Amino acid sequence: MNNKELFEALRMFEAEKEIPMSYMIDQIEKAIVIACKNYYNGNDNVVFNIDPDRNIFDVKLKKDVVEEVFDPDYEITKYDAEKIDKKHIYSEGMTFEMPLDPKKLGRIAVASARNVIRQGIRAGEKGQTLLEFQSKLGELVSAQVERVDAKTGIASIRIGKSEAMLPKAEQIGHENLKEGDFIKVYIADVKDNEKGPHAIISRTHPGLVRRLFEQEVPEIFDGIVEIKSIAREAGSRTKMAVFSNNPDIDATGSSIGPKGARVNKIVEELGGEKIDIVEYNEDPSKYIAAALQPANVLKVEITDENSKSCRATVPDGQLSLAIGNKGQNARLAARLTGWRIDIRPESGFFGEDEDEEEENLIAEESATEEVVENTDDAEAVENVEELVIEDTEEIISEETEDNQTVSEEE
Repeated sequence: MNNKELFEALRMFEAEKEIPMSYMIDQIEKAIVIACKNYYNGNDNVVFNIDPDRNIFDVKLKKDVVEEVFDPDYEITKYDAEKIDKKHIYSEGMTFEMPLDPKKLGRIAVASARNVIRQGIRAGEKGQTLLEFQSKLGELVSAQVERVDAKTGIASIRIGKSEAMLPKAEQIGHENLKEGDFIKVYIADVKDNEKGPHAIISRTHPGLVRRLFEQEVPEIFDGIVEIKSIAREAGSRTKMAVFSNNPDIDATGSSIGPKGARVNKIVEELGGEKIDIVEYNEDPSKYIAAALQPANVLKVEITDENSKSCRATVPDGQLSLAIGNKGQNARLAARLTGWRIDIRPESGFFGEDEDEEEENLIAEESATEEVVENTDDAEAVENVEELVIEDTEEIISEETEDNQTVSEEE
């Protein structure tokens, strides 16, 4: 391979693997230096003149010009130097740059150089993969399914020129991925370990829904409408709270789109997953009431603001609707708002009034005992003294009456 063919091959490799030519040339230089060091017993004083634009790739090894050679790996005579380079005259003490043909460095040295180049290219590929994944962290990307493991259900996904694995747990429950399918995945994280860089991808992450709405709703993409919170049970249902920074724009209406066109497109992408869009409100009572839709909430009472606990009252006929199938609606509403929600029917639960009366009675008794226990010490002493005086007077009175009775009898 001549220099022109070498640089053409490097350019093709750069286009295919996206590894810069300069990086690969550096690896080639390192490999040649190591090969020279092995072949010339430690002499790695190599100089390079490399110009891809002019197809120049020159390698030279420096040797000292001496009168008599004792170490041919480091030294050369004036006669031999001038025989190689007929354009210059050399004298003792000068440095001669001897042209090298890397292919003539010996089989072992060349094999070692090849290994260094391969390792460098692999490292470059890993570096490019890591950079590619890191640039897409937290983003939505289009990918193609290359193969699906029949036993585990793990799908091998092609993202650009890199490959990633989509575990069964990160796939939407009811979907059946097949080879050749084009899907959208969310880059949740990027790891780099001994096996190389790899992306943690997901189709169940709430971030997937966020990015889909950013793609479909211009108002969200521009920041006019803000997604405040998302609670999701992938493949089944999602609740999303939105807020408009412009009073003239309806946050929920913009997200749903004309005749539901925008949200329906996202539902289709998610395989029919239901999406409830509610309006965010700074007032927790209003926000919680909206989060419990489609149930109609009559009132929300904040029971403990510190622990974020509340009680939501709904019409008797809508209790099951507020709670949802297997508690899903209540569970998603709690996750969406960050509040612990106790849902009760308007008429209350059976026996609830008696329980409350009993609780009140216990509370009153407890309060009475506390008052007695906390009575001032001086007051307690004074009461005791009064009781002692009263008892003493009563005893004296009884004794006097007894004496009088005895006297009369006598």
